[in-house]
Amino acid sequence: MKAKYILTIALALGALMTGRGLAAMTETDERIAVSFKKTYVYQEYLKDDAIRLACTNGYVTLTGTVAFDSHKALAGETAAGLPGVKNVDNQLISKAERAAEHSDAWILNDVKVALLFHHQVSASKTQVEVKDAVVTLKGVAENEAQKELTAEYAKDVEGVKDVRNEMTVEAPAPSATQRMAQGVDDASVTAQVKVSLMSHRSTSIRRTKVSTQNGVVTVSGTAMNDAEKALVTKLATDITGVKEVINTMTVEQPMGK
Repeated sequence: MKAKYILTIALALGALMTGRGLAAMTETDERIAVSFKKTYVYQEYLKDDAIRLACTNGYVTLTGTVAFDSHKALAGETAAGLPGVKNVDNQLISKAERAAEHSDAWILNDVKVALLFHHQVSASKTQVEVKDAVVTLKGVAENEAQKELTAEYAKDVEGVKDVRNEMTVEAPAPSATQRMAQGVDDASVTAQVKVSLMSHRSTSIRRTKVSTQNGVVTVSGTAMNDAEKALVTKLATDITGVKEVINTMTVEQPMGK
């Protein structure tokens, strides 16, 4: 009788502890879902997409549709950078995925991505047209340097044969506000840097590791040459929210040396 009583108490305590554990996991999963929608990336780029996030014990599944392939990558990278996330299964579908690789539609998407996150160019004021892999840039640049940099970023997109820069230069009004770096969460910064590196033919996200702490970005991995290492630093530095870039990438030595 005493043994049966002890067993009953043990089972009750076990059930209580299990219930508390489940409650804690549910709370963590809910926090991840809430945190995702509070990120800079979600508020700035993804809020109009139909994204559903499900989380179980830190394992995130993203489903739904997004307007651009870059949004799919942004959502996945941002979710992966949130505290408590163990893995992300990105099942999002984008319109760009239906376009043939290196088609004009594909190139148009990638050029827009290349301009999207950089504060030294203006994606919103730049009109991009693509025909037979030739990119035409129209719209307004604040100065000649911004106009040239916009063309430089477009030229480095995979599949682009040529860039025609028809942008006009107009100085901004004195009251124009600039996007501030403060307040951008680290997960959003990391995601923007990674997706930016994906969009350039001269950089490789597969060989580059990116981490962010308090706005300071550290890039590591390997670069094919000094030019690629310098470009990674340049692209990362120009991302909204980045305060500093520490580049510890090693440069691969040519064969035979």
